[in-house]
Amino acid sequence: MISESSSFVKGVVLGGAFCMLVTLLGHIKVGHGTKAHHHEHHHIQAPNKEDVLNLSEGERMELSKSIRVYCIILVKPKDLGHWAAVKETWSKHCDKVEFYSSENVKVFDSVALNTNDMWAMMRKAFKITYERYKDEFSWFFLAYPTTFAIIENLKYFLLKKDPSQPFYIGHTVKSGDLEYVDGEGGIVLSTESLRRLSGVLDDSDKCPEQGGMIWKLAEDKQLAICLKYTGVFAENAEDSEGKDVFNTKSVGALIKEAMSTHPQQVVDGCCSDMAITFSGLAPNHMHVMMYGVYRLRPYGHTYKDALVFLPPADSDND
Repeated sequence: MISESSSFVKGVVLGGAFCMLVTLLGHIKVGHGTKAHHHEHHHIQAPNKEDVLNLSEGERMELSKSIRVYCIILVKPKDLGHWAAVKETWSKHCDKVEFYSSENVKVFDSVALNTNDMWAMMRKAFKITYERYKDEFSWFFLAYPTTFAIIENLKYFLLKKDPSQPFYIGHTVKSGDLEYVDGEGGIVLSTESLRRLSGVLDDSDKCPEQGGMIWKLAEDKQLAICLKYTGVFAENAEDSEGKDVFNTKSVGALIKEAMSTHPQQVVDGCCSDMAITFSGLAPNHMHVMMYGVYRLRPYGHTYKDALVFLPPADSDND
């Protein structure tokens, strides 16, 4: 009996010590011993409409054609319903879209990555994308199959951004000392940031394929760690009024929150007019969003936007 009690006490002590160790490690800056970069959080804003109106017609035409977005959708066989919905709706507005799947699925034309690990999938997808399309596209947008994106708004947001600079954009979240772009809202990399990422992916010390020492990090956090080593930091995307444009929740969820926090200003308190993404959508909600964003129009109303971003010629979407 004494021996059993002694073993129990030892177990409690060891368990407590382990918990303390995990807690302490959680407060240590994530990395591999290299000197941390000093960085102040940036809020990247969309251009003002007045700035666009001041451009000449020739400049507008050139800009509308020059911003090309390649879309990466990470999917698994269990996501077939969402996969089909994304394929039938907003993804047709990407200049090119490809679905990167955990395994080969005959029903859809996809790039098989042969792994179920999300971080491994993300790594491989970015690596393949860089090797194939680094000279063809300016911006690279990664999304999950529960995300709905308005690509025209993304292009407008990127209008005055330089893809040769290391931009890494989306909805930023802070976890301890690590600031990262939440994958649920979509992740945007410039050509330069993708180039730097492609290089560090080959460095197992700075960017390990497994990631994490005691516990496994989510893929969006692991991506942020790898990018930090290359001098690319997470930037929060906002409209000209300071509202987030990458959303990690659905429109419905955001409206419910606004009704409780801003009951007198539900619409203004909910979402940006230039929102780029919403997340957590069911397949049928994707089609509803498509109807509201692209098809429903008040008769006789004309839009006075200075730029027009047309979907690819082979797209059957408006």
